[in-house]
Parts: sequence; structure tokens; C-alpha cells
Amino acid sequence: MKTIIAACSQNLSGSRASIQTALRTLLAVPWPSQRDVRSALQLLAVLQWVLSFLLLGTASLLLLIYLLFTSLWLVPVLYLAWIIFDWDTPEKGGRRLPCLRRWTVWKHFRDYFPVKLVKTHDLSPSHNYIIGSHPLGILCVGAFCNFITGSTGFEEQFPGIRSFLTTLAGNFRLPVFREYLMSGGLCPVTRRAIGYLLSQKGTGNAVAIVIGGAAESLSCRPGVTTLILKNRKGFVRMALRHGAFLVPSFSFGENDLFRQVVFEEGSWMRSIQRRFQKMMGFAPCLFYGRGLTSGRSRGFLPYSRPITTVVGEPVAVPKVENPSQELVDRYHELYIRALLKLFNENKTKYGLSESDELHIL
Repeated sequence: MKTIIAACSQNLSGSRASIQTALRTLLAVPWPSQRDVRSALQLLAVLQWVLSFLLLGTASLLLLIYLLFTSLWLVPVLYLAWIIFDWDTPEKGGRRLPCLRRWTVWKHFRDYFPVKLVKTHDLSPSHNYIIGSHPLGILCVGAFCNFITGSTGFEEQFPGIRSFLTTLAGNFRLPVFREYLMSGGLCPVTRRAIGYLLSQKGTGNAVAIVIGGAAESLSCRPGVTTLILKNRKGFVRMALRHGAFLVPSFSFGENDLFRQVVFEEGSWMRSIQRRFQKMMGFAPCLFYGRGLTSGRSRGFLPYSRPITTVVGEPVAVPKVENPSQELVDRYHELYIRALLKLFNENKTKYGLSESDELHIL
């Protein structure tokens, strides 16, 4: 009996020693610093945003199709009925959720780059506005962060102004993704949707339009600032019809977030991109960013580069029911002048040199 007790005591002593050794080893491992935790949260915030925009719509569609052939078939059927009933909502102002715009995740998203909003002039709540957002870049990070999330203080800098951002109408045909877009204040870039915001929701509305569109993304690369704007005049005609002031904005650093393989004009690959753009509404770009594990690896996440969105001086526009082409051209020229002034006055402050120029095609 004494032998058994002695053996047990030895085993207990050995176990205690093992536990103590393990605890000492654990305590010796360096814990993540606050900076490491912040960096991880910022990376996860950007990851969820990229995955949402690239995969949420397609993944939701495939899931609903799969559920049709399971015992949960009623779920996609009811959701389809809801979409049919709710079909016109994106064209009628959408369904904003202020709580989503104030998510803490957007602050981590903002700090990853970081993104900053700069105000140069006041916007009166007694008017409506069309904000021209330049350049598109690849994923339009600056416009999304400033006009859709509350992380950069748009509502504080422009009190009484409600901001909206337009995107491809086809995005609002994708299940679940449409709800995600509308909750943030995105709407289709159609005459009906923009006209509703400028005429049926009172004053104090600012609709941001990425005027260059898909064609501009094909010219996106670091160190080059090319805008597709010379023949884009529909937004000016819309502003005249509703008496909405035109406001230029420019996101310095937007083109530095990704690297893109740019094909020369006239090449067969550029022709394929143009044809795809005409059929689908967006251009397939061959681009890459950083990887998930390291900033030096390659992946689909944007590089951490500062973005500064400067909102310029509004161009006063009269309300004209049926504006002539001459009037449209005049205000289009005034808008371009205001945009060039904004660019030239701020380019050296936010990463460009005095010799850098804005190319408008």
C-alpha cells in the first residue's frame, strides 16, 4: 500500500511540474500588441468588404437555387415573391439603414488605407446636388467609404446633407446583395433612380456618380490620372432638369490600391474588354493587390495606400425642363473647369507632383 501511495505522489508531482512548465512557456510567448490587433481588425474589415462585393450576390443566388431542391424550398420561393413585390424599391430611394452606416467595422475599414474626407466649401441643405466622383479606380474605395459609410464624417462636415452613391443597376437584381447595397444608401445609376432622389425626397440630397464608369477602370494604374469625361454629359442634363448643383470631387490615391495589366488600345485583349463592357456593363480587368498573410504577397486585397477625397466648390445650375445641347455643353465645360481647379490646387498636398496633369478623354 505504501508503494502505491508513493507512486501516486510521484505522478502528481510530475503532473504539477508539467503544468507549471506549460504555463511558463505560455506566458513566455509574446502577446499581440494593440497595434497588431488593430492591423488584424483593419485587414478583416477590408476582407469582408471585398468578398461582399465580389461574391455575395453570386453566392446568394447559387444558395437559393440549391435550396429549391431541398426540404427548405419554401425559403427561396418566398424570397423570390418578396423580390417581385419589392422590385422597384431601388429605383425609389432604396432602403437606408443608418445603423449599418455607423458600423464600427467601417472605422477599421477607413483606417486600413487610411481614407480621409476634405471639405473645401459648404453645401446648403436648401439645394440638391450631383457629386461627380473621380477617378473610379478598380473598386471605388474612396467614394464608398466617404459617401456610404459614416466613418469619415460626411454628415458632420456637411450637416443636413444625405449622401447616396450610384452603382450598376444589375447589382440590384442579385438576391441578398441588393438588400446589402440599399441598406447603405446605394442606388442604381439610372435616370429614374437619380431623378427620384432629386425630385421626390425634398432637398439636402447629394447623389454621387462615378462618371467615368467601367471604361475608366481600364486606364487605372499608379502614377496615371486619366478620366473618361469629355463625352459624359448625361449627368449635366439630369442636373439641369432638376436644378441640382454640380459638385466635383477627386480621390487622390485611388489608382494606387491595385496593380493592373493594361492592354494597349487596338490590341485584341482590349477589344475583348470593350465588348464585354458593352454587353455586361462592366469591364473585366486583370489586376492584383496584396495577399491575406503578407503585404508583400499577391492577392485580391487592396494595398494599404492613403486616399484623400476632396469635395470641391459647387457649380450653381438652374432648373430647365428641356435643356438645349448648347446649355448642357456650357455647364459641362463649367464642371470640367471646377474639377481641374480642384485637382491643380490639391495635387501637391496629397501625393502628386506639380508636373502631374489630369488627362480628360
